[in-house]
Amino acid sequence: MNYDSEILFVLNEAGPKGLSIRKIAMHVFNRCNGLFDAISLEDVHRYVASYLMKNSKAPDSIIERTNMRGVYRLNLNNASGQLKFDFKDYVPEDADCVKTEEDRSLSLF
Repeated sequence: MNYDSEILFVLNEAGPKGLSIRKIAMHVFNRCNGLFDAISLEDVHRYVASYLMKNSKAPDSIIERTNMRGVYRLNLNNASGQLKFDFKDYVPEDADCVKTEEDRSLSLF
């Protein structure tokens, strides 16, 4: 399982207030646990805690600690915030200019 992307997704959804390690671990556990791929909550919690501590030490990292103990959030004030993309459907500004092709398929009736 790729818990790293799930951790970043949960922190992105949490917003600027951040979340505690326990809540992040619960969200990651719920998103990754399945009927045929059972995982342990303790293992997920241990991985999330080590990942957050390891990746929040550098001042230019994408994860930062808040003033409250054990609460983390995304650090969007630096260049690493450029790595997050918001993928949405592209709609051209001139929607009238888009050519639509005529449907030439045969009718069944």
